Amino acid sequence: MRVLLVDDEPAALERLKALLAQIGDVTIIGAVTDGPAGLAAISQEKPDVVLLDIQMPELNGLSVAAQIPPAHRPEIVFVTAFEMYAPDAFEVEAADYLLKPVRFDRLRQAIERARRRRMLQNQLNLATPADNEDGDGIWVQTRHGHVRVLLQEIDWIEAAGDYVLLHTATRSHMHRATMSALERKLDGGRLMRVHRSAFVAPDRVCEVRRTGRGLSSLVLKDGVALQVGPTYHPAVMERLGFQETD
Repeated sequence: MRVLLVDDEPAALERLKALLAQIGDVTIIGAVTDGPAGLAAISQEKPDVVLLDIQMPELNGLSVAAQIPPAHRPEIVFVTAFEMYAPDAFEVEAADYLLKPVRFDRLRQAIERARRRRMLQNQLNLATPADNEDGDGIWVQTRHGHVRVLLQEIDWIEAAGDYVLLHTATRSHMHRATMSALERKLDGGRLMRVHRSAFVAPDRVCEVRRTGRGLSSLVLKDGVALQVGPTYHPAVMERLGFQETD
């Protein structure tokens, strides 16, 4: 994957470079520090993925993404310290939205998601999942209406201020809802609550790590690690069929 970095903070660029060096099959083809330079580099270098800061002088990241012709648009992963921009970010079909300071597991997930989206594009089969009789879902509002995100497509859900992020294999969806409202909708279903700020699909869990007495974290198939809240720990372990020993 050929990756371009666009961020006006030198420290943020250095952190991204260090984290990306730990991810296989990733080549950083450039790093620029403002929006106009980002647009020029995208046009010239044709990256697969752009890690794009939002709040920059001259031209912000949202404006950069909006000016890229759709036919030539790379996968966009927004990287920002401000969660308030998230709804606008997903209007330009961003693959992901990472909050600073960027965690390695979330960056790796974003890169893998972008990789899958590129593969699907090459197969001319991007990314609205086919509906089916068994697929209960969540209606997510967009600028042009609503899209239905099937529960069976969701890997995990995280809280993001007044919103939640529904993470699927190919993108994240921003949905205005509380975690309590989601818990009522999802009670006893495919997704389980593992923390006050997270739900997980049990079949996406590949590892349980013990982090302390009576505490654990869950590692998902794409490498994301999620802490299990103490209140939820017994129910989560039971749901996973995991028996702990002292």
